[in-house]
Amino acid sequence: AVLGRFAARRFNQPSVLGELLMGILLGNVGYWFGNDFVEVLRQGPAVFDMVDYALSGEPLPQAAVHALGEKDSVKILEILQGPGGPALTQVAHTVDVFSRYGVIFMLFLIGLETSLGEMRQVGGASLRVAIVGVVAPFILGFTAARVLMPELAIDVDLFVAATLGATSIGISARVLTELNILHCKESRVILGAAVIDDILGLVMLAIVSGIIVSGDFNVIHTLEIIGLAVLFLYVSFKVGPHFLKFVIRLVSQLDIAEAKMFISFLFVMVLAWSANLVGLATIVGAFAAGMILHDGFFKYWGNVDAHRVSIKDLISPLEVILVPIFFVLMGMQVKLETMTDPRVLTMAGGLIVAAIIGKFVSGFAAGRGTHMVAVGIGMMPRGEVGLVFASIGKSLGVINDELFSALVMMVIFTTLLTPPLLLSLIHI
Repeated sequence: AVLGRFAARRFNQPSVLGELLMGILLGNVGYWFGNDFVEVLRQGPAVFDMVDYALSGEPLPQAAVHALGEKDSVKILEILQGPGGPALTQVAHTVDVFSRYGVIFMLFLIGLETSLGEMRQVGGASLRVAIVGVVAPFILGFTAARVLMPELAIDVDLFVAATLGATSIGISARVLTELNILHCKESRVILGAAVIDDILGLVMLAIVSGIIVSGDFNVIHTLEIIGLAVLFLYVSFKVGPHFLKFVIRLVSQLDIAEAKMFISFLFVMVLAWSANLVGLATIVGAFAAGMILHDGFFKYWGNVDAHRVSIKDLISPLEVILVPIFFVLMGMQVKLETMTDPRVLTMAGGLIVAAIIGKFVSGFAAGRGTHMVAVGIGMMPRGEVGLVFASIGKSLGVINDELFSALVMMVIFTTLLTPPLLLSLIHI
């Protein structure tokens, strides 16, 4: 990660781009040389899904096929059933957990630097951008899938379209932070729209998955998801400050550094867990925690400006260590060997065009007084969210290996394209 970051900065690119590319290099070189540890890591969460299926009573070979598919399951089973398999699984799981903590802390710190009042000012623009940013890629994605893959079922086209509607708040937020433009209007619009996108994307995924699993559209289930998402955000912003004041009074005898570290960690984990509980991404809860919490809550320790440490000072070291692990790990899951098939390249090309245009046009919904092109580009990366959607489709048996490879190419292309484009706009 450090090497990738250094190389990216030498070429005046955001460090996240170097970390992703280093992950791609590490994952594929390790695969070609037959490194067992890399082989397990590049399968991503699917390996741990396999373990969960096995622990729930499913036979291990069947669990492996269920989670990984016929092709990958043979190799992974051979590795995990070998002499170092259990230890290797534990280490891989630890790396995966560290990467997840990294993205949680990253969104928490971004939330700390995001004013709730400023977000309210761009709330209307964010909502418009989010709606267009989900609907336009969905329509274009469905059309591209129908034209390029007419032999596939409508269910498959719907799932492809839902995957194109996703947005990765993590990628855009990291780039905006590195460019020191987190406080500009465009950044606030992008972050607000990305959070709303997560909710809309979840609803869309639930609808499409429900149609695939049950064969019909379940209105009640969809309304439950929308209601829980809205309730979570409302309760977080209404109850969160009262919860903080209560807990801070309980620890008022601690040292200021201890109190800030303990409360910050507790609060971000409570909201991340709560978001996951209602079906949202944990990073939405982390972002909300950062927006709610600020140093002003710690008035028991005197003048806030005179405190020797801020919340950001205490959490930043965790983010610096853990976030690069997340981006390298995401890069490692890109399997270049699946991207040589001409049919896959054709499908990927069509999906990439649909994905770029669909998010780019959402920027024009931001309205006057906003750099609409910058907003459209900031909404472009699918990142880890797109990979999650694609993996769900694969686990449901809707997406085959060829289509999955095409979707991964779309995810990676839009993810890698965003940082240099945003950087070039800032330099103009």
